[in-house]
Amino acid sequence: MQAILDRVQRKGIELNETLNIGGDLVVRRLGFGAMRLTGRGIWGDPHDPARARAVLSRAVQLGVTFIDTADSYGPRVSERLIAEALRPYRTGLLIATKGGYERPGPGVWQPNGRPEHLRDACEGSLRRLGIDQIDLYQLHTVDPRVPLEESVGALAELRRQGKIRHVGLSNVSVEQIERARRVVQVASVQDRYNIADRAADDVVRYCQQEGIPFICWRPLDSGLLASRTLRDVALAHQATSIQIALSWLLHRSPVTVAIPGTSSQEHLEENMGALGIRLTSAERSALDEFRLGRPQQLGRSARRTARVALGGMRRLRRSPSG
Repeated sequence: MQAILDRVQRKGIELNETLNIGGDLVVRRLGFGAMRLTGRGIWGDPHDPARARAVLSRAVQLGVTFIDTADSYGPRVSERLIAEALRPYRTGLLIATKGGYERPGPGVWQPNGRPEHLRDACEGSLRRLGIDQIDLYQLHTVDPRVPLEESVGALAELRRQGKIRHVGLSNVSVEQIERARRVVQVASVQDRYNIADRAADDVVRYCQQEGIPFICWRPLDSGLLASRTLRDVALAHQATSIQIALSWLLHRSPVTVAIPGTSSQEHLEENMGALGIRLTSAERSALDEFRLGRPQQLGRSARRTARVALGGMRRLRRSPSG
């Protein structure tokens, strides 16, 4: 039986668990998104701040080396919680933050890409995080009232001043990335992307072509659990549908980084289990064809492999050790 399981494992696609941001920052490709640590509507303090800090500490214990936040989360709450939980920061931990939104109330997001606002936002993030330089500072969104070149130019100036190590973009098109790259070196791009929502496919392809890390926000979709395709693949790996959906993102392109967020240690530990999964070519193909509401079934051979692997794992768990 172990030989069967070894053959199944060898069929998995090779996957690098780390990537390089900006040429000098190596991170694991499964990070943590810190938006959900705040109160309802991404507004105010969480109901249980101690629990939020414990989740952050546990994330680092589990090997997370990339945490993504923003001054608008709370606003200002997420960054403060990160500093309270993690300072002094562990060597190799990258805290990425963003500026470019104002928050007049719960659930309300107003773009502000004016250079003076971005300068003030960056200074505030430095103070709250308790650092002298932000490793990755991202323009959170493009403000339609402000030329993109002016917004990005402000970040380029902050980088020259040593307050930002690398500049990233968020919620942008390919055309906007190219415009920004004429002003400053773009170290990363972030956009909404998951197995059911692939509107940013063209951006992912562009980033892979150009060697730019692509950070997937909202990497999970609430409708995923009902998918027959995901359940079949999860069966083969003794995993959950959520873990398979996250693993698919890492297999989708060598430049992707997923940043699932949660306020639960249990969900955090479940998410982190995705990093060790190696999908087979058949599984990857079935998931590539997946669309929410129109799931594709695995082929007969792939489903047979899933059943064999699952049965073997169950028997191994019942066997005495030694």
